[in-house]
Amino acid sequence: MTDKEFDEHHYVSFRYFLERACGIVLGDNKQYLVRSRLTPLVKRFSCLSINAYIDSVIKGNRAHQTAAIEAMTTNETLWFRDDYPFKLLENPILSQFSGKNKPLRVWSAACSSGQEAYSIAMTILNFKKQQSQSFRAGIEIVGTDISEEMLQRCRSAEYDQLAISRGLPEQFKTDFFEPVDKGKLRLKSQVRSLANFRSINLLDSYSSLGKFDIIFCRNVLIYFSPEVKTQILQKIAACLQDDGILFLGASESISALTDKFSMVRCNPGLYYLIKPQ
Repeated sequence: MTDKEFDEHHYVSFRYFLERACGIVLGDNKQYLVRSRLTPLVKRFSCLSINAYIDSVIKGNRAHQTAAIEAMTTNETLWFRDDYPFKLLENPILSQFSGKNKPLRVWSAACSSGQEAYSIAMTILNFKKQQSQSFRAGIEIVGTDISEEMLQRCRSAEYDQLAISRGLPEQFKTDFFEPVDKGKLRLKSQVRSLANFRSINLLDSYSSLGKFDIIFCRNVLIYFSPEVKTQILQKIAACLQDDGILFLGASESISALTDKFSMVRCNPGLYYLIKPQ
């Protein structure tokens, strides 16, 4: 792919499109990333060049736009990522919510191919088994993502051996998975039944999701501008119950929204508690 086939004008145009469409902010020197992600789409849609493909995106070709957004959305994920949020969830957080006469509702935002949402589900099931504590009104985990392809993977709950090998404890593999075709493993129905998946763009409204006790919005805010991060966190705050808890990624913070959240430091890790309004 020569520079002539992907020029600066088209790179800038695509940057603006991506930020408007889903909030992702590309730097000045990410041409290589765009080239590597869009080249397969140029071939798939039989376009003459990346420039031609970007032209069709800018002009409003919905199929090309959707494919471009899905290609540029980073779907790097693994089971129990960073470990500490799930340890804190199991102890002490879940004890605070067990026994209540309302469903425990957890949101996994930008859930990618489902590992985070299902890691939450397995953590809750393990807690119930170990502590003999119940959630009398039930449990609901909502996973959301902008990518329909990722959501389809979430709903299938099937993972190949490479995906299984990334962070999954051996005991959980034994307890919560069953073999299916082509060497894949599928999460058992007791895990799948706790989670449902929906398409949500974090730039849009979340009001249709309702209120949550716990929200995981991890390793996604780093892709947004400071202004968009603040808007997202404000909307997340509105989605939390009065005693709600927010987990962010290890390199993310609540920024200037100290009026909405207070930090709870643990050993290791931390989470954020919604402040009474």
